Amino acid sequence: MIALSVLTIEFTPAHVLYTGPLLVATPALAAVAMGPKGTLAAVALAVAVSVITATYNGAWGSQQVYTNFLALFLVSLASVATSSTVRKRREDELEQVRRIAVAAQEAVLRPVPVGLGPLRVAGMYLAAETGAQIGGDLYEAVQTRYGVRVIVGDVRGKGLPAVRAAAAVLGAFREAVHYEEELAGVVNRCEAALLRDAAVPGVIDPEALVEGFVTVLVAQVPDGPVVEVVNRGHPPPLLLRDGRVRALEPGCPLPPLGLAEFITGPADAADSYSFAPGDRLLLYTDGVIEARDGDGEFFALPGAMEAVGAAPEAQEFLDRLHRGLLRHTRHRLADDAAMFLVDR
Repeated sequence: MIALSVLTIEFTPAHVLYTGPLLVATPALAAVAMGPKGTLAAVALAVAVSVITATYNGAWGSQQVYTNFLALFLVSLASVATSSTVRKRREDELEQVRRIAVAAQEAVLRPVPVGLGPLRVAGMYLAAETGAQIGGDLYEAVQTRYGVRVIVGDVRGKGLPAVRAAAAVLGAFREAVHYEEELAGVVNRCEAALLRDAAVPGVIDPEALVEGFVTVLVAQVPDGPVVEVVNRGHPPPLLLRDGRVRALEPGCPLPPLGLAEFITGPADAADSYSFAPGDRLLLYTDGVIEARDGDGEFFALPGAMEAVGAAPEAQEFLDRLHRGLLRHTRHRLADDAAMFLVDR
């Protein structure tokens, strides 16, 4: 913009105005917003414009032209050095923010061990928000005296309020799984923690207090060939057996956490399903099955599971589903997506 203004002035009757200071300021202004390469490009542009205008006006040999070039040279050196320093400082700050983000992620979503007793597990999380590593989806697996207990959930909303709600539910789950004999008791402890957190002024914004809830699915895999599930408004898990996938629908649908007042039937019993050696159980959030392609078609998760099959290891199985999901959406997720795989 400055170079264009200078050319306009110099090639019109307004060329009586002295434009040298404008060109000298160009590298300094570029150093504020651009890196070293951008600053060098601004320097080259300022030099080119200076040469063009000096030639057009026949000003070569005048003291004014050489003074202008000397000032441009000195300012350019200082600008390039400044832009390099600023860029290095920004990179250091960004790296520090990334380290903090990784620490926050591991505090909320801890790394999942590969093996838990007779099970092989793997987890995957994709945050929809650019640059984020955590969001409103959650998962965890813990080995207890009652068997391996797993939770997968999805907080309504996004941003920091969703992360706080996810942290509250996960914190309660990690403690309750070791003391509550029944899965329903674990779920109740998670809901109580969510309500306590929401009651603290300023922790969750007013909109989240009115509309916020968390869908969760809590599963328990004991020593026997079964899996017990309590589903609070969450998409049903998918069981892959002998190359075919079926959804484990709840016997009595229950509302999400935070909406316990809408429970009309019994909520103290878990549904039990067959889970034999060789079976593969996938827990996921609605960000996976509601992911759309360019034509608005949803991601066909059961078909994708059958296409991958039972041969790969747990992590490789999830990685293939992950790649298929990204291909389907062209790397443009509209919502957070999490998947958690359990192999017996």
